[in-house]
Amino acid sequence: MILFALFAQSGDGYYVLRGEVFVDFEPIYAGHIDPEYPLDITTAGRRALEEAAMLYSAMIYGWSFHYDIGERARGIEEKLELTPIEEIRFGDPFLRVTDTEIKDMRLWVWTDYHLDPARQRRILTWKSGTTRTAQAAGYSPSFIEEYDYLTVKKMSLEDAARSALRTILRSSERNRPKEAAGFISLSSFPRFFIDSGRWACSARFNIQITEIIPFAAY
Repeated sequence: MILFALFAQSGDGYYVLRGEVFVDFEPIYAGHIDPEYPLDITTAGRRALEEAAMLYSAMIYGWSFHYDIGERARGIEEKLELTPIEEIRFGDPFLRVTDTEIKDMRLWVWTDYHLDPARQRRILTWKSGTTRTAQAAGYSPSFIEEYDYLTVKKMSLEDAARSALRTILRSSERNRPKEAAGFISLSSFPRFFIDSGRWACSARFNIQITEIIPFAAY
C-alpha cells in the first residue's frame, strides 16, 4: 500500500509528504547478484533512505525533459532525456523514518519529508492549472552491464515517465509531434514490483509541456 499525504501537518509546524519504500535483503536483479548480498539491516536501511530521497526529489523538484517521440517508419529513434532540477540527498534532516517492518524478506520503511515554505511552494506549482496528470507503467532492462541497485529502479521509473509523456501527447495532439520539452514530476510514491524478472514501476506524473515541435518544422 502506498500513501501520499500532501500538506498533512506535523507536530513541528511543517507540512509533510509521506511514502513507503521496501528493500530486498537478497537482491538478484538485472542479471546480477548484488555485491552486498545478503544485505544486513544497516545496509537495507541506508538503501531505503536513499531511495526515499530520490523519490521525494522527483516529487518536489521533478525533472526538465526533452523527448524525441520517434517514428519507426522514418527511422527516428525514441529518446527521453530527464534532467533533475534539484536533488534531495541521503542524510537530509527533513527526511525522517516513521515506521519500519520486516516482512517477506524485505525491509519496509515509512518515511515523512517535512516541507519548508519554499518546498511547499514548489509542490503547489506542480498543482497549477497548466499541469496535466498521467498514470503509466515502465520497465527496466532484464540485464544491464554495470549493476547498481538504485539505478535499476530509476530505469523503470524513467521508462514510466516516457510512457506517461507519450500518453499525454497522444491525447492532446492530432498529429504525432517530432519533439516535446517541459517539466515532469511524480504525483506520489510509485509502486515498484517484479514482472518477468524485470523491475516494473507504476506511477502517476504531473506534466507541464512548454514546447512541441511538429514534423512539419523539418
